[in-house]
Amino acid sequence: MAQSYEARLMRVLNYVYANLDGDLSLDTLADVAALSRFHFHRVFTGMTGETVAAFTRRVRLFRASAALLQTRDPVDRIACYCGYVNVRSFMRAFQSAYGVTPDAIRNRGVPQPALQLNEHGDYEMYDVKIETREDIHLAVMPHRGAYMEIGEVFEAVMTILMTRGLGPQLGQMIGVYLDDPAAVPESDLRSFAGAQILGDPEITAPLETMEITGGRFAVLTYKGHYSGLAKAYAYLFGEWLPESGEVPRDSPPFEVYLNRPQDTLVDDLITLIYAPLK
Repeated sequence: MAQSYEARLMRVLNYVYANLDGDLSLDTLADVAALSRFHFHRVFTGMTGETVAAFTRRVRLFRASAALLQTRDPVDRIACYCGYVNVRSFMRAFQSAYGVTPDAIRNRGVPQPALQLNEHGDYEMYDVKIETREDIHLAVMPHRGAYMEIGEVFEAVMTILMTRGLGPQLGQMIGVYLDDPAAVPESDLRSFAGAQILGDPEITAPLETMEITGGRFAVLTYKGHYSGLAKAYAYLFGEWLPESGEVPRDSPPFEVYLNRPQDTLVDDLITLIYAPLK
Protein backbone atom coordinates (compact mmCIF):
# COMPACT_ATOMS: atom_id res chain seq x y z
CA MET A 1 0.00 0.00 0.00
CA ALA A 2 2.88 2.36 0.76
CA GLN A 3 3.90 2.11 -2.92
CA SER A 4 1.05 4.42 -3.96
CA TYR A 5 2.32 7.06 -1.56
CA GLU A 6 5.87 6.53 -2.74
CA ALA A 7 4.65 7.22 -6.28
CA ARG A 8 2.94 10.40 -5.09
CA LEU A 9 6.12 11.67 -3.46
CA MET A 10 8.19 10.76 -6.52
CA ARG A 11 5.85 12.91 -8.61
CA VAL A 12 6.52 15.77 -6.21
CA LEU A 13 10.28 15.19 -6.34
CA ASN A 14 10.29 15.16 -10.15
CA TYR A 15 8.08 18.24 -10.30
CA VAL A 16 10.36 20.18 -7.97
CA TYR A 17 13.44 19.31 -10.03
CA ALA A 18 11.68 20.41 -13.23
CA ASN A 19 10.23 23.64 -11.83
CA LEU A 20 12.81 25.19 -9.53
CA ASP A 21 12.00 28.67 -10.84
CA GLY A 22 8.24 28.04 -10.77
CA ASP A 23 5.44 27.72 -8.22
CA LEU A 24 6.52 25.32 -5.47
CA SER A 25 3.83 26.34 -2.98
CA LEU A 26 2.32 23.72 -0.70
CA ASP A 27 -1.00 23.93 -2.53
CA THR A 28 0.68 23.29 -5.88
CA LEU A 29 2.73 20.37 -4.59
CA ALA A 30 -0.34 18.92 -2.87
CA ASP A 31 -2.08 18.95 -6.25
CA VAL A 32 0.92 17.20 -7.83
CA ALA A 33 0.75 14.53 -5.13
CA ALA A 34 -3.06 14.33 -5.44
CA LEU A 35 -3.35 14.74 -1.68
CA SER A 36 -5.43 17.10 0.43
CA ARG A 37 -3.75 20.45 1.09
CA PHE A 38 -4.55 19.94 4.78
CA HIS A 39 -2.57 16.70 4.98
CA PHE A 40 0.07 16.77 2.23
CA HIS A 41 2.81 18.39 4.30
CA ARG A 42 2.33 16.01 7.24
CA VAL A 43 2.53 13.01 4.89
CA PHE A 44 5.62 14.36 3.11
CA THR A 45 7.44 15.20 6.34
CA GLY A 46 6.41 11.96 8.01
CA MET A 47 7.63 9.81 5.11
CA THR A 48 10.83 11.68 4.22
CA GLY A 49 11.94 13.09 7.55
CA GLU A 50 12.18 16.69 6.36
CA THR A 51 9.84 19.55 5.59
CA VAL A 52 8.87 20.52 2.06
CA ALA A 53 10.72 23.83 2.50
CA ALA A 54 13.92 22.03 3.53
CA PHE A 55 13.62 19.65 0.59
CA THR A 56 13.06 22.36 -2.04
CA ARG A 57 15.90 24.40 -0.56
CA ARG A 58 18.26 21.41 -0.81
CA VAL A 59 17.24 20.74 -4.41
CA ARG A 60 17.68 24.38 -5.41
CA LEU A 61 21.12 24.62 -3.82
CA PHE A 62 22.26 21.29 -5.25
CA ARG A 63 21.15 22.39 -8.73
CA ALA A 64 23.04 25.64 -8.21
CA SER A 65 26.21 23.82 -7.13
CA ALA A 66 26.04 21.67 -10.26
CA ALA A 67 25.47 24.70 -12.50
CA LEU A 68 28.50 26.42 -11.00
CA LEU A 69 30.69 23.56 -12.22
CA GLN A 70 28.95 22.73 -15.48
CA THR A 71 28.43 26.26 -16.84
CA ARG A 72 30.12 29.62 -16.85
CA ASP A 73 26.84 31.40 -16.14
CA PRO A 74 27.13 34.30 -13.69
CA VAL A 75 26.02 33.65 -10.13
CA ASP A 76 22.99 35.93 -10.36
CA ARG A 77 21.67 34.03 -13.39
CA ILE A 78 22.18 30.68 -11.65
CA ALA A 79 20.36 32.01 -8.60
CA CYS A 80 17.43 33.05 -10.80
CA TYR A 81 16.85 29.75 -12.57
CA CYS A 82 17.27 27.90 -9.28
CA GLY A 83 14.34 29.83 -7.85
CA TYR A 84 16.02 32.71 -6.01
CA VAL A 85 14.75 36.14 -7.05
CA ASN A 86 17.29 37.86 -4.81
CA VAL A 87 20.97 37.02 -5.35
CA ARG A 88 21.84 38.10 -1.81
CA SER A 89 19.35 35.59 -0.39
CA PHE A 90 20.88 32.95 -2.63
CA MET A 91 24.40 33.78 -1.47
CA ARG A 92 23.38 33.56 2.20
CA ALA A 93 21.53 30.26 1.71
CA PHE A 94 24.36 28.76 -0.31
CA GLN A 95 27.07 29.69 2.17
CA SER A 96 24.92 28.46 5.06
CA ALA A 97 24.45 25.08 3.34
CA TYR A 98 27.96 24.50 1.99
CA GLY A 99 30.09 26.63 4.28
CA VAL A 100 31.71 28.41 1.33
CA THR A 101 30.68 30.90 -1.34
CA PRO A 102 29.47 29.90 -4.82
CA ASP A 103 32.72 31.20 -6.29
CA ALA A 104 34.70 28.94 -3.95
CA ILE A 105 32.73 25.90 -5.13
CA ARG A 106 33.37 26.89 -8.76
CA ASN A 107 37.08 27.41 -8.14
CA ARG A 108 37.39 24.17 -6.20
CA GLY A 109 35.77 22.21 -9.04
CA VAL A 110 34.56 19.35 -6.83
CA PRO A 111 30.97 18.09 -7.44
CA GLN A 112 28.66 17.91 -4.43
CA PRO A 113 27.04 14.58 -3.41
CA ALA A 114 23.76 13.65 -5.08
CA LEU A 115 20.61 14.43 -3.15
CA GLN A 116 18.59 11.74 -1.42
CA LEU A 117 15.47 11.88 0.68
CA ASN A 118 16.19 11.63 4.39
CA GLU A 119 15.18 8.63 6.47
CA HIS A 120 12.53 9.33 9.08
CA GLY A 121 13.72 6.68 11.54
CA ASP A 122 11.53 4.53 13.73
CA TYR A 123 8.12 5.63 14.96
CA GLU A 124 6.46 5.03 18.28
CA MET A 125 3.38 2.87 17.71
CA TYR A 126 -0.16 4.06 18.41
CA ASP A 127 -3.57 2.46 18.15
CA VAL A 128 -5.43 3.59 15.02
CA LYS A 129 -8.93 2.54 14.01
CA ILE A 130 -11.29 3.56 11.24
CA GLU A 131 -14.56 5.05 12.42
CA THR A 132 -17.65 6.43 10.69
CA ARG A 133 -19.31 9.49 12.21
CA GLU A 134 -22.29 11.68 11.42
CA ASP A 135 -21.91 15.43 10.89
CA ILE A 136 -20.60 17.20 14.00
CA HIS A 137 -22.03 20.60 14.91
CA LEU A 138 -19.70 22.85 16.88
CA ALA A 139 -19.66 26.16 18.70
CA VAL A 140 -16.14 27.53 18.35
CA MET A 141 -13.84 30.48 18.76
CA PRO A 142 -10.81 31.04 16.50
CA HIS A 143 -7.23 30.97 17.72
CA ARG A 144 -4.11 32.18 15.95
CA GLY A 145 -0.67 31.26 17.20
CA ALA A 146 1.00 28.33 18.95
CA TYR A 147 -1.31 25.35 19.30
CA MET A 148 -0.08 24.77 22.84
CA GLU A 149 -1.65 28.11 23.79
CA ILE A 150 -5.17 27.24 22.62
CA GLY A 151 -6.17 26.25 26.16
CA GLU A 152 -7.20 29.81 26.99
CA VAL A 153 -9.63 29.81 24.08
CA PHE A 154 -11.17 26.53 25.25
CA GLU A 155 -11.66 28.07 28.67
CA ALA A 156 -13.43 31.06 27.10
CA VAL A 157 -15.69 28.85 24.97
CA MET A 158 -16.72 26.70 27.92
CA THR A 159 -17.33 29.71 30.17
CA ILE A 160 -19.60 31.33 27.60
CA LEU A 161 -21.53 28.13 26.90
CA MET A 162 -22.07 27.40 30.58
CA THR A 163 -23.18 30.97 31.40
CA ARG A 164 -25.70 30.70 28.59
CA GLY A 165 -27.15 27.58 30.15
CA LEU A 166 -26.06 25.27 27.35
CA GLY A 167 -24.30 22.73 29.58
CA PRO A 168 -26.92 19.98 28.97
CA GLN A 169 -26.46 20.37 25.20
CA LEU A 170 -22.69 20.01 25.14
CA GLY A 171 -20.99 16.98 23.64
CA GLN A 172 -17.30 16.42 23.10
CA MET A 173 -14.61 19.08 23.39
CA ILE A 174 -13.01 19.43 19.95
CA GLY A 175 -10.08 21.37 18.49
CA VAL A 176 -9.76 21.89 14.73
CA TYR A 177 -6.25 22.52 13.37
CA LEU A 178 -5.87 23.99 9.89
CA ASP A 179 -2.08 24.17 9.57
CA ASP A 180 0.92 21.89 10.01
CA PRO A 181 3.28 23.46 12.59
CA ALA A 182 6.23 22.19 10.57
CA ALA A 183 5.13 24.21 7.53
CA VAL A 184 3.69 27.43 8.97
CA PRO A 185 5.32 29.95 11.33
CA GLU A 186 4.04 29.54 14.88
CA SER A 187 2.51 33.00 14.93
CA ASP A 188 0.43 32.22 11.83
CA LEU A 189 -1.01 28.86 12.88
CA ARG A 190 -4.81 28.78 12.57
CA SER A 191 -7.10 26.71 14.76
CA PHE A 192 -10.51 26.63 16.42
CA ALA A 193 -11.38 25.64 19.96
CA GLY A 194 -14.90 24.45 20.54
CA ALA A 195 -17.46 22.00 21.74
CA GLN A 196 -19.94 19.72 20.03
CA ILE A 197 -23.47 21.11 20.26
CA LEU A 198 -26.38 18.70 20.59
CA GLY A 199 -29.72 19.95 19.34
CA ASP A 200 -30.17 23.30 17.66
CA PRO A 201 -29.59 26.13 20.16
CA GLU A 202 -28.86 29.64 18.92
CA ILE A 203 -25.14 30.37 18.82
CA THR A 204 -24.19 34.05 18.84
CA ALA A 205 -21.00 36.13 19.03
CA PRO A 206 -18.32 35.84 20.16
CA LEU A 207 -18.96 32.17 19.39
CA GLU A 208 -19.17 30.89 15.81
CA THR A 209 -20.81 27.81 14.39
CA MET A 210 -18.79 25.20 12.54
CA GLU A 211 -19.73 21.88 10.99
CA ILE A 212 -17.42 18.92 10.50
CA THR A 213 -18.74 16.84 7.63
CA GLY A 214 -19.34 13.25 8.63
CA GLY A 215 -17.89 10.19 6.95
CA ARG A 216 -14.94 7.88 7.48
CA PHE A 217 -12.08 8.86 9.78
CA ALA A 218 -8.80 7.36 10.89
CA VAL A 219 -8.79 7.76 14.67
CA LEU A 220 -5.53 7.61 16.62
CA THR A 221 -5.68 7.27 20.41
CA TYR A 222 -2.97 9.24 22.21
CA LYS A 223 -2.38 9.19 25.96
CA GLY A 224 -0.22 11.74 27.72
CA HIS A 225 0.72 15.41 27.75
CA TYR A 226 -0.33 17.43 24.73
CA SER A 227 3.31 18.28 23.98
CA GLY A 228 3.74 14.72 22.68
CA LEU A 229 1.00 14.98 20.08
CA ALA A 230 3.50 15.88 17.34
CA LYS A 231 4.93 12.36 17.44
CA ALA A 232 1.45 10.91 17.19
CA TYR A 233 0.69 13.03 14.11
CA ALA A 234 4.00 11.95 12.56
CA TYR A 235 3.07 8.30 13.02
CA LEU A 236 -0.48 8.74 11.73
CA PHE A 237 0.51 10.57 8.54
CA GLY A 238 4.02 9.24 7.98
CA GLU A 239 3.55 5.57 8.83
CA TRP A 240 -0.05 4.43 9.29
CA LEU A 241 -1.66 6.33 6.42
CA PRO A 242 0.81 5.24 3.69
CA GLU A 243 0.80 1.63 4.93
CA SER A 244 -3.01 1.55 5.06
CA GLY A 245 -3.46 2.72 1.50
CA GLU A 246 -6.19 5.09 2.67
CA VAL A 247 -6.39 8.59 1.15
CA PRO A 248 -7.24 11.63 3.30
CA ARG A 249 -10.21 13.84 2.51
CA ASP A 250 -9.74 17.55 1.83
CA SER A 251 -10.70 18.48 5.36
CA PRO A 252 -8.49 19.39 8.32
CA PRO A 253 -7.67 17.01 11.16
CA PHE A 254 -9.29 17.59 14.52
CA GLU A 255 -8.77 16.43 18.09
CA VAL A 256 -11.35 15.14 20.54
CA TYR A 257 -10.46 15.45 24.23
CA LEU A 258 -11.90 12.71 26.41
CA ASN A 259 -10.78 14.37 29.65
CA ARG A 260 -9.39 17.69 30.83
CA PRO A 261 -6.10 18.80 32.42
CA GLN A 262 -8.13 20.62 35.11
CA ASP A 263 -9.09 17.33 36.75
CA THR A 264 -6.78 14.74 35.14
CA LEU A 265 -3.10 13.90 35.63
CA VAL A 266 -1.14 14.87 32.51
CA ASP A 267 0.00 11.28 31.95
CA ASP A 268 -3.65 10.19 31.86
CA LEU A 269 -4.92 12.75 29.35
CA ILE A 270 -6.55 11.01 26.36
CA THR A 271 -6.74 12.68 22.97
CA LEU A 272 -8.27 11.24 19.82
CA ILE A 273 -6.76 12.54 16.56
CA TYR A 274 -9.24 12.34 13.68
CA ALA A 275 -7.99 12.34 10.08
CA PRO A 276 -10.87 12.50 7.55
CA LEU A 277 -10.67 9.74 4.90
CA LYS A 278 -12.21 9.39 1.46
